[in-house]
Amino acid sequence: MHDQLVTGTVSPLTNESLPSCEPPYDNGRLPLVLLYSIVLVIGFPANLLTVYLTWLQVRRKNVLGIYLWSLSVCDLTYLFTLPLWAYYVSHNHQWPWSSTVCKLTGYIFFNNMYISIFLLCCVSCDRYVAVVYTVESRGLRRQRIAVLIALCIVLLVAIGHIPVFTMREGNATEGDRRCFEPSQDSVVIGFNYSRFVVGFLIPLLLLLVTNHGIMSNVRRSTGLRREQKARVCWLAVAVVVLFLICFAPYHVILLARAVMVNFHQTTDGTCHFMTTLYTPYTISLGLSTVNSAINPILYVLSSDNIRKELSRGLAQVCNRAQLRSRYDNSQNKIQPTKNSSEVNAAAETETNKDHQGPDRLGF
Repeated sequence: MHDQLVTGTVSPLTNESLPSCEPPYDNGRLPLVLLYSIVLVIGFPANLLTVYLTWLQVRRKNVLGIYLWSLSVCDLTYLFTLPLWAYYVSHNHQWPWSSTVCKLTGYIFFNNMYISIFLLCCVSCDRYVAVVYTVESRGLRRQRIAVLIALCIVLLVAIGHIPVFTMREGNATEGDRRCFEPSQDSVVIGFNYSRFVVGFLIPLLLLLVTNHGIMSNVRRSTGLRREQKARVCWLAVAVVVLFLICFAPYHVILLARAVMVNFHQTTDGTCHFMTTLYTPYTISLGLSTVNSAINPILYVLSSDNIRKELSRGLAQVCNRAQLRSRYDNSQNKIQPTKNSSEVNAAAETETNKDHQGPDRLGF
């Protein structure tokens, strides 16, 4: 689940056999499996819920809902690959399935990682435009444009990762089956440079600029309460911090490995460097999956309208549960009770309030 399907045993620098250049596959295995499991347990139900809640916002013509719904679907797809990676890591990095399954799983994994990153940028940019250019953005923030942008992101990232299916797979020894382990291939190293710049550095700068602009504008605002300002500023800071925690370690290690292979002159030194970085590299890749579990909480549940949708839904569930409990008790006591339809109507009247317009402050 890394850069190329199988770790080579021949150095591209000297063409010498490197039988001793074996990554420490056992190191970090337990924490990585635990990390994947925790992310899956938290992220799967959270994203299922937010896919539904954001779809309600899409139907109500909320522009930001397009990006949030796309992000939830992306993260949900991303999470489906985690059981395979957890099994692979727990079995000493031995891939038990076919080469096609390996390539397809890696393709989905990396596609959704970068689609998620670019959608996070779209969310921040949309919020920035809505907050800083409130009046001017009324004609620009349209659902049709948001749908087109989301589709373009998915298409471009999908096309950019097609080379995954053309990568050569080969085993170092008979029965040694690896899937997307680090490689020193020059094509892969060049690809890592572009991933660092396009997939991490540019999005990071975009997030810094847009969220700083949101914070500055909100602090100057005189029409917002102190708690509203605090919530917006907290969200802006949390967006950047989460991005750095989840994606910075992985992409920094990608860059360090690419630089090392390009400029180091000794095979032994390169091998030692690669094996030393292997465990931090696998942990950092696992850390990138945390983003898919936190996104529903950080972005979706910070939306006023979506919180209201969730509150209404929970209130209806609680009312129905109380109604059923009262009905059962009344039956046991053989006492007359209200007609269930009347109670349902009263519960609906109590919990269903008129939907307010688009979220304030762009979310």
